[in-house]
Amino acid sequence: MSDGRTGPDERLRVTLLFSLILHAVAVLGITFEYEDPAASMPSIDVILVQTASQDPAKDADFLANASQRGGGEDEVAKRPRDYVSGPVPKATDGLAPLPQIAGAPRPQPATPQNVLSGDNADFRVQKLEQARPETPELQRLTSRELIERSMEMARLSAEVDRERSQYAKRPRRKFVSANTREYAYAAYMRAWVAKVERLGTVNYPEEAKRRGISGEVLLTAAVRRDGTLESIEMIQGSGHDFLDLAARRVVEMGAPYPPLPKTRDNIDVLHITRTWQWLPGEVLRGN
Repeated sequence: MSDGRTGPDERLRVTLLFSLILHAVAVLGITFEYEDPAASMPSIDVILVQTASQDPAKDADFLANASQRGGGEDEVAKRPRDYVSGPVPKATDGLAPLPQIAGAPRPQPATPQNVLSGDNADFRVQKLEQARPETPELQRLTSRELIERSMEMARLSAEVDRERSQYAKRPRRKFVSANTREYAYAAYMRAWVAKVERLGTVNYPEEAKRRGISGEVLLTAAVRRDGTLESIEMIQGSGHDFLDLAARRVVEMGAPYPPLPKTRDNIDVLHITRTWQWLPGEVLRGN
């Protein structure tokens, strides 16, 4: 019977077993390698839309089940904010909403209360009938009307959110003229006027030369932050179409202008209002 102790024979057998395992690993070239865990499956964000455009979009901002052309004035692409589907007819059959009955009970007139009164210690119970105003009947809404009102509230909420976003994205504008120019834009306006005057003198209208006609044109030019021209508005004409057209063409020829100076208000569009005089001697002067 064994006493629980390990003898020399058993230690020899264990040693030979480990030696055989080590020689087998060395001879057969058995190695162990660490494998990287499998990569997670990528996810795709797809927007479900109810309508489709005939022409596919070239540079799409989002993935959807159909091609659509978006709109808006935001600088950054945003997902649609309408929380419910619009009332657009669909080709597939759907489930009609089940009619629902309003759960509020019909209002009932209040029950008159018993009044306890006394006279010379002789108590008696008297019921006082008081005239009570008639309660108007509450209008019950059908399930269809409830659904339509919920959809209208969701659309109004999305519209309010869109208007707030558009208001926040409106460009900051500054209006200056010869009488109200600010010191921050004085040097810029002088250089801007000098460039237009030089172009107008070189490109003086041929009809004005031939007929010897002069006149004044009042224009407002909107210059963006990068110097490009946003718009030209005719405030007051000279009475001659060829002079008005020449003044507009000269301002367009000068674009793009130098970028706007950096100021604290950091405006996006500068509106410059000037009077341009076509003078005898083929000279354009800005006042």
